[in-house]
Amino acid sequence: MKFISQFLLWGTRVTNMSRPPGIRAESGIAMRLPFLSRILRVVAVTTVVAAGMASQAVPPADAAPAALPAGQETTIPTEPTVGLAESLFQLPPASYPALIRQEKPVPGWRVETDGRILGVIGSTWELVGSAGYSGRPLDVLIAVSPGGRIVGAQLMRHAEPVLTLGISDAAIASYVQGFRGYDIHRPDKGTGAPDVISRATVTTGVIRDGILRTARILAGAQGQNGVIDRVSYAPASWAELEGMGALVHARVSMADAAAAMPTARPEILPSDGPWFEMWTGILDTPTVGANLLGQQQLTKVAADLQPGEALLGIFSRGLQSHRGTEYRRAGRFDRIAITQDDTRLVPASDAYISIPRLAIEGAPELKERSVFRFNADPATGGIDLTRPFNVTITTTRAGPDGATLALPISAEVTLPDAFRVVAPEPELPLWQRFWIEKRPQIAVVGAMLAVLGLILFGQEWLVRRPLLWRRLRLGYLTATLLVLGWGLNAQLSIVQVIAFLHALVFGFQWETFLIAPLIFVLWSAVALGMLFWGRGVFCGWLCPFGALQELTNAIAQRLGVRQIAVPQALHERLWVIKYTLFVALVALSFYSMEKALVMAEVEPFKTAISMHFVRPWPFVLFVAILLGAGLFIERFYCRYLCPLGAGLALPAKLKIFDWLKRRPQCGRECRLCETKCPVGAIDPLGRINPNECVLCLRCQVIMNDPGTCPVLKRRTRGGDRIPPLPTAPATPAAPPPIIPSQVPAGAHDGVASAPPPAFQSRQVKP
Repeated sequence: MKFISQFLLWGTRVTNMSRPPGIRAESGIAMRLPFLSRILRVVAVTTVVAAGMASQAVPPADAAPAALPAGQETTIPTEPTVGLAESLFQLPPASYPALIRQEKPVPGWRVETDGRILGVIGSTWELVGSAGYSGRPLDVLIAVSPGGRIVGAQLMRHAEPVLTLGISDAAIASYVQGFRGYDIHRPDKGTGAPDVISRATVTTGVIRDGILRTARILAGAQGQNGVIDRVSYAPASWAELEGMGALVHARVSMADAAAAMPTARPEILPSDGPWFEMWTGILDTPTVGANLLGQQQLTKVAADLQPGEALLGIFSRGLQSHRGTEYRRAGRFDRIAITQDDTRLVPASDAYISIPRLAIEGAPELKERSVFRFNADPATGGIDLTRPFNVTITTTRAGPDGATLALPISAEVTLPDAFRVVAPEPELPLWQRFWIEKRPQIAVVGAMLAVLGLILFGQEWLVRRPLLWRRLRLGYLTATLLVLGWGLNAQLSIVQVIAFLHALVFGFQWETFLIAPLIFVLWSAVALGMLFWGRGVFCGWLCPFGALQELTNAIAQRLGVRQIAVPQALHERLWVIKYTLFVALVALSFYSMEKALVMAEVEPFKTAISMHFVRPWPFVLFVAILLGAGLFIERFYCRYLCPLGAGLALPAKLKIFDWLKRRPQCGRECRLCETKCPVGAIDPLGRINPNECVLCLRCQVIMNDPGTCPVLKRRTRGGDRIPPLPTAPATPAAPPPIIPSQVPAGAHDGVASAPPPAFQSRQVKP
């Protein structure tokens, strides 16, 4: 810090030496330079302390793996551990579930314990490519049960500034875990999805969207694309299940069988007794399965279900059996056929479970009770449960001459609408939902931009009215601070510039930036404004923290706080700080986004604007020091420390127009604008530096005010009146045109031989 003091004193000497004779820095400046040195010393120390606290706020390695260096992220998702699987599925410690990596039907990890499938764990980064506002992977592991319910979720990887520095890890963990219990198929029942967190709307919105989209994919892969409602339950009797179509009845009497097989041996005696009678239906939904089998028996039966399978119940009585005994030798139930169009399935013996008794009331006397697992995935050759299918039992009897007679009995099974899960309508993309939700706020920002456009396009008229300009500027800055900043949280940041640069390098996606409507609108306006006016469109009018600095300095000047005039040589050398910060932040972000976000705490925007000063004391102290310095040096942070302003100054060189006027006397005869410029953007020669100008129009007001501008004052008094230029003589009228005529022959004879009078020689007599 001693070096800084020496640097300041040296700058004063250089400035005094560079001034014309008789002009020196104000006598009080040298006395105030130690004060400026102390300000810079405290700013540096506070920045180091705040950065240290910010680095401690980064999630520990066991909570979220450290982000890979920039450019090294791949599509390889974070792999879950056994302990994580126990936590997601809420298993007792030391359960040691099996994690089986699968690629079909969707990539993920199937979790099993004791031969029972608990569900599938999937990665949002692998399945939906969820990327945060920083453009980097945002990976959340989601555990989804076969019934389509989220049983657990945990954030594994991120590079989001709001997560690293803005809100606590506990708040994010609580937010992600809040999705536990959410039913993808029945979002209106049970636990709902948590809303986004204020002050972290974009990032938590991306997390929410990634979790729900991934859960739908995992639920669809496990649960017949969400056809069957495996959650809802209502008590029902046997008759009620028949009435709602959950059980389909088919009956063939002895008389019907005798008529169909008259040559059967032994002969079938006609009667009203059942030759074969059955009830069949889908048992997956709890209203059917739990009422028929009991919850315990249903859980046991459903535990063996594989992804894409469903349960078919067949309950029968009569002379014939739907099972027979051949399955023990053949390994499949040849008597049973499940058909739909060209698809024909025959249950295997290992897909059969015998039910000793039913738990439902009102059930008829039954001879056999069976449950079969069958393929219900049309993509793999199974039955489409959204359409009717047939269950056929082939009954047989011996015929003459050793022949076998067959009597097939079929029942058409249809999944009742009450037990179907209606596929949710496709949701709008997340960025479109944000734009719809933010329409009032977008209108407010649009109105402010329209007013700013009128101010800048009408600056020639405005700068000739100093009082109106002053009131309009202070009013607009107040609106910028209160509305854009503290109200709408629309503070642009260097983090967004870094995210844009990374998107250009690693893959640009409009959706990444469209998810923040207000920020997108502001950046679009700033980009367009830089082509016309330079970076001052943002820095001078749309930056809430810049407005806070200028307003507090205006109050300080009104209270008589004496301003410090920084020597020009020192002033220009202090610019190096903000440009160095900008280059360092960009370079560091390509090595480690996490470390760059910690370093980005040099921006006080998050503390002063986004977080409303509700942060640990080093951050608040850092902002207080910057604002305190701004009471003596107008826009102190903008002048020397703002990396965002430095970043905007580079493309601002491409501006098309130069609408800020200067006079030949500026810098030679008058330097008032130089001393009044809030950021010191005017050099001693009167030139405006577009890299530093914030477009406040103060210099334009001064040079157009006859009561302020010394040049205009002298002209008014006549001391600088320029004599009028002499009037040029009138131009004589052009002679009439000469009309050529024919000259008579001999008219010029003898003229050529006579010498002209002027050339006749005269002899001078002595």
